[in-house]
Amino acid sequence: MTALSVLDLVPVRTGQTSAEAISASLSLAAVADRLGYRRYWFAEHHNMPAVASTTPPVLIAAAAMRTTQIRLGSGGVMLPNHAPLIVAEQFAALEAIAPGRIDLGLGRAPGSDPVITQLLRGSGTTSDVEQFPRNVQDIAALISGEGATVRFTSGGEYTVHATPSATGSPEVWLLGSSDYSAQLAASHGLPYVFANHFSGQGLERALDLYRAGYQPSEEHPEPRTFLTVNVVASPTQEEAEARALPQLRMMSRLRLNKPLIALETVEEALAAESDAATDQVVEAARSRWFVGTGESVADEVRAFAIKYRAERDGARAAAR
Repeated sequence: MTALSVLDLVPVRTGQTSAEAISASLSLAAVADRLGYRRYWFAEHHNMPAVASTTPPVLIAAAAMRTTQIRLGSGGVMLPNHAPLIVAEQFAALEAIAPGRIDLGLGRAPGSDPVITQLLRGSGTTSDVEQFPRNVQDIAALISGEGATVRFTSGGEYTVHATPSATGSPEVWLLGSSDYSAQLAASHGLPYVFANHFSGQGLERALDLYRAGYQPSEEHPEPRTFLTVNVVASPTQEEAEARALPQLRMMSRLRLNKPLIALETVEEALAAESDAATDQVVEAARSRWFVGTGESVADEVRAFAIKYRAERDGARAAAR
């Protein structure tokens, strides 16, 4: 049986408040937990009218209070926005809140536009994107029971722990949509997730690079990955197509650099005027989505997981 998980951007639709959107997501996490889904991850995006998942650690902590068995994590924390020690401390605390259930997915993209990136960097010390590989290693050391050792040029040493007395540590995953992230995950012996739900290009090459170049680590002797897909399932094909349209139209706004708005309702999306450029982007994105009845979508997800040899964790549904 293919294992399923959820990636949540905490969508905010027309007329909805952030409080209502977050409440809906926490209710969904509780449902996913009850139904036996494997993971529930929150994305990190900033200053987007249709997205309320700005702070994955806060949302993960809230979800931990509403769930008992599902793994919770970030899909992902955009590391260039944050100091590695802060990320390590936050997720070490989450591991203490929900032992054995925390995933730390790390990404290299900023998760927003250049203005927001500058504001994030202006509010405190953040990590340089060029230091991403070293920062990944530092975080892994900081959240371990042994901690990390800082060595001074004078010869002295200083030990740093993300939490005083850890009994476990979050599982670290690398996220990406390029050859770079696949090769970095392989060289560090880390689990890897390709952002297929967003990119849709280069999945096969990235997985080949990851598996072929994988260097076994103590925690992960074999390569480990799962797949991301956009899925919309409804009782009928017609209803599924209608429910997919608001998200598809939001993706077209991103691709065409149009002003972003709150997520349209189904009724708004169906009634909206369109144009050739929007239609082209929507049709291209729709061709990579799994949209249909529960039975037809389940068959597509299983076939997709088999085709790309999803290992252990199966496929992850990335749309709701």
